[in-house]
Amino acid sequence: MNAGPGRPLVTVRGVHRSFGTGPTAVHALRDVSFDVTAGTMVVLVGRSGSGKTTLLNVIGGLDRPDAGTVLVEGTDVTALDEDGLSRLRREKVAYVFQTFGLIPVLSAAENVGAPLRLARVPSAERERRVELLLELVGLADHAEQRPGELSGGQQQRVAIARALAASPRLLIADEPTGQLDAETGLSVMALLRGVVESEGVTALVSTHDPVMIALADRVIRINDGRLEEEPNGQLRGQPNGQLEGLPDGQLAEEPDGRIEGQADGREAS
Repeated sequence: MNAGPGRPLVTVRGVHRSFGTGPTAVHALRDVSFDVTAGTMVVLVGRSGSGKTTLLNVIGGLDRPDAGTVLVEGTDVTALDEDGLSRLRREKVAYVFQTFGLIPVLSAAENVGAPLRLARVPSAERERRVELLLELVGLADHAEQRPGELSGGQQQRVAIARALAASPRLLIADEPTGQLDAETGLSVMALLRGVVESEGVTALVSTHDPVMIALADRVIRINDGRLEEEPNGQLRGQPNGQLEGLPDGQLAEEPDGRIEGQADGREAS
């Protein structure tokens, strides 16, 4: 089932995830519930250790929750076996990590084309898609260079192009600008925003970067494994504060739409 505009692509309900047992257990996620509307960019903010990465891993099928459900375009991720999870990651969900994850011995074009090779896409079609994606991320002139010959920002652009190769429905990016300087990070964030609009992808991004937050369609704050709330149940960081399909008291927003923690809207470190 394809999620059309305005409909949830991702539905998270009652998700719990803990590590360890007894009094030393770490409760990474506590009864987390929210939706991600198709064709939007949603940003997760929160201090290190707040549960952002765990939540992204659970949604993308890299980790399993102790309780609760996650639907991605109608597929119950929590009920899939390993083959089903592999298919999900191959066909619907793609990842961008702050460490880039490129294969050092392959050129930029070969890295981008790797998922298409795994999917047995014909050579001519694969080459056209790779050329289009490298053009999209502004690296058409660097197709034959290997990762070690590219800057950090260029490597992250290659990683984004590779993530888009198989036309995923959901792009998950965990601190994609974490290892980049401010100027390079800004260009990567603008690229992600543009990809959402040009490719029709839904993006779920964790970040500490205030510029990334400003580019988001929706901002969700997570603290100690919980999505923060205010009495009216509004979503923090959004002009209208509404999150469809959830009871009051799940998420919240600041009165002026800023991220809680600093007067200029930047997240407290």
